[in-house]
Amino acid sequence: MIRKLTLGCALAAATTSPIARAADGDEARLSVGVTGGTLGIGPEVGYRLSKTIGVRANATFLSVNHSFDSNDIAYDGRVKLQSGGAMVDVYPFGGGFRLSGGLRINGNKARGIGEPNDGTSFDINGTTYTAGQIGTLRADTDINSVAPALTLGYGGGLVKGVYFGVEAGALFQGSVKIKPLTITGTCSASPTPAGCGDILEDLEQERLSVNDDIHKYKVYPILQLSLGYRF
Repeated sequence: MIRKLTLGCALAAATTSPIARAADGDEARLSVGVTGGTLGIGPEVGYRLSKTIGVRANATFLSVNHSFDSNDIAYDGRVKLQSGGAMVDVYPFGGGFRLSGGLRINGNKARGIGEPNDGTSFDINGTTYTAGQIGTLRADTDINSVAPALTLGYGGGLVKGVYFGVEAGALFQGSVKIKPLTITGTCSASPTPAGCGDILEDLEQERLSVNDDIHKYKVYPILQLSLGYRF
């Protein structure tokens, strides 16, 4: 009798636990789909542990061209978005509305190729250099490799079938820094050739100027849409 009573209590506890209730009936826990937005486009998988807790992971990729000016030098920029991470979803009302937090491995990169001011010469830190002296002027970014993320969104309920999700928030990536500028022209030789002036100091001042123009982008906006199937 005691063994039967103990077994009955164990079964009752198991069937009333949050995870067990999430698996009852037509409630689905596993979802597989695609997400796209400001982080890029890529696959996403999620698992609803209970009515109030879930986890998701995705990887996103996208290349975007973006030009900008700094000190009268036009930079042809290219941003390569590539990141991946996991989020813990909290569904406070047990439905689809969720608050999410997690970490992303941030492989986002950007580079800018500087164009001559007038098509034939560069004005760098007040010094004029010919296009031949500078060649290709390149700026590359340095960014934190791991960044926390916080979002609000909606991910549908625990219903089998096609689902739609949306979330908005921020990726706290920290200040974007510019690596030392590089050139490919005649002034790139070492030691510095005659006629190149203080090219190293001028490039450093240009780097600091570009850095001032972009360092404010410490928070990257997140707006993602998701479409998939819940099993």
